[in-house]
Amino acid sequence: MNFLAHIYLSGTDEGVIIGNFIADGIKGKRYLKYPEAIQKGILLHRAIDTFTDQHATVKQSTARLHQNYGHYSGVIVDILYDHYLAKNWSQYHEQPLSEFVQNFYALLRENFAVLPVRIQRMMPYMITDNWLESYASVAGISHILKQMNVRTKGVSKMNFAVIELEAYYEEFEAEFTSFFSELIIFSQQKLATL
Repeated sequence: MNFLAHIYLSGTDEGVIIGNFIADGIKGKRYLKYPEAIQKGILLHRAIDTFTDQHATVKQSTARLHQNYGHYSGVIVDILYDHYLAKNWSQYHEQPLSEFVQNFYALLRENFAVLPVRIQRMMPYMITDNWLESYASVAGISHILKQMNVRTKGVSKMNFAVIELEAYYEEFEAEFTSFFSELIIFSQQKLATL
């Protein structure tokens, strides 16, 4: 899953939210140097990634992209799934997406010192371009995919994946909806055990 889903699945504990958001940049046991709530968020993030990568429905979505994007297919599916979450946000959360996102950006600003340097550098772009809200539109996802392609120096060709998104829009959405209902339950159960 991508940024928005990880933040959403963190619940309401601010430390867990921060931990889940920064987890990709925290390798091995380095998570142990963080406060307990942030540790929980990092561990939750890892559990969500494992659950997602092994799930048959996600593999079905990924398979649709594999011929054109190889090992980048999983990254693309994560981004596409965030689109469906943002687009259908009111089905998952009572707070409007714009408020939820602005609260998250404020949380990042308040906790800037604890963020890994890579996240500190990325954060201004994320907030200025409002990545999380932009996920709700196909144009926004197209922009994100173009940025990701630039980061891979053009190797991933992810900028073209909007073609598959539009061609298989209903199929991806059905797969996301089915999978995400299971992921919500998994995440809640996992968080309760951390």
